[in-house]
Amino acid sequence: MQVDVLCIGHASYDLVFAVSHHPAPDEKCVAQELVSCGGGPAANGAVAVVRLGLRSAFVGYLGQDLHGQAHKNELLDEGVDIDLVLQGDSPTPLSAVLVKPDGKRALVNYRGRTQPIPAEVVDLSKVIAKTVLFDGHEPHVSVQWLAYFKQCNSVTVLDAGSLHEGTKSLMFEVDYLVCSRKFACQFVGRDDPGHALEILAQRSPAVIITLGEEGLIWRRGSEKGQMPAFAVDAIDTTGAGDTFHGVFAACMAEGRSWEETLRFSSAAAALCCTQLGARPGIPHRKDIEAFLGNL
Repeated sequence: MQVDVLCIGHASYDLVFAVSHHPAPDEKCVAQELVSCGGGPAANGAVAVVRLGLRSAFVGYLGQDLHGQAHKNELLDEGVDIDLVLQGDSPTPLSAVLVKPDGKRALVNYRGRTQPIPAEVVDLSKVIAKTVLFDGHEPHVSVQWLAYFKQCNSVTVLDAGSLHEGTKSLMFEVDYLVCSRKFACQFVGRDDPGHALEILAQRSPAVIITLGEEGLIWRRGSEKGQMPAFAVDAIDTTGAGDTFHGVFAACMAEGRSWEETLRFSSAAAALCCTQLGARPGIPHRKDIEAFLGNL
């Protein structure tokens, strides 16, 4: 298998409800719209890559239930290589997402007894990848194969959404630590992204902290900077981070410059916010280029 980006991590199935407000305790409310689609950071990242016209493969788990089959069919239709997807009797993780008119969301995820894939179950020794994107949700497989891909000169990227076993194991081992404000603040124990950037950069060769509508800050070696977010009419912020990470990994595979990579990835994340649901919002290359061309 030869791909531009190999994505290792979480796949879920999303039920996204558009609501007028997030319900209070004991309140019932009616959704104005429902979108059902595949989700999960690494799986969405794989889709983002193919929508740029590149090759991607996804390594992760899907159940043999209706949600797992629906997500598998989505990935196949997109053109994502799923030869390394493991299926079993445990349920496909399911997410219920409540999205308000301002794009803010609340999310409930259910995994049941679904456990991370054991390291020995997956063999990636015949995979050639320019970039490998991890989200930390398959910690055993990720830790097992990280050194191998680094020896193969693959660029390694971590999508660090929150601080947990998987992200803690990988955060200082990858080439690019691309993390959320939540992750950064959890790591340092206070809401201070600038301080977190300096602390993380002491042990990581390159760090990006995404700040939602505030843009991003970064440090790479002795260089550092920031980039504002692109202004869009946000409908749903679900999947914006997944899109950023997938497009970032694709740009690394393409050998784009640093500034171009950050700009292209930020534009893709902004465009994702203009649609209800993460998967429907992931833009194609032509959409990103048109958006940037009209600025």
